[in-house]
Amino acid sequence: MLLTRNYLKDLVYRVNGAAIEVHKTLGPGLLECTYHKCMIHELKLRNINFKSEFVIPIDYKGFEIDAQLKCDLLIEDILVVELKSIDYVAPIHVAQLLLI
Repeated sequence: MLLTRNYLKDLVYRVNGAAIEVHKTLGPGLLECTYHKCMIHELKLRNINFKSEFVIPIDYKGFEIDAQLKCDLLIEDILVVELKSIDYVAPIHVAQLLLI
């Protein structure tokens, strides 16, 4: 697979479509784990490859730390999806994505 701007744009479009479908079907107010399970099902229906709860390796001065950091979904080994069931995005949520 050749990673191009158009490929990435199409992938983001497809994943956003899956997320919109999950939210449209379930509505707001549920726990994140519920949306996560439904998003996994929707990605499978759309034949989008992903890893769920992918462990993020932390290297500290050459030593790998087992910090148990995970991203919710790693799509096609290039796109990180961090699911949130919140009213607004707080600075801590932004920091969480920057770490990945």
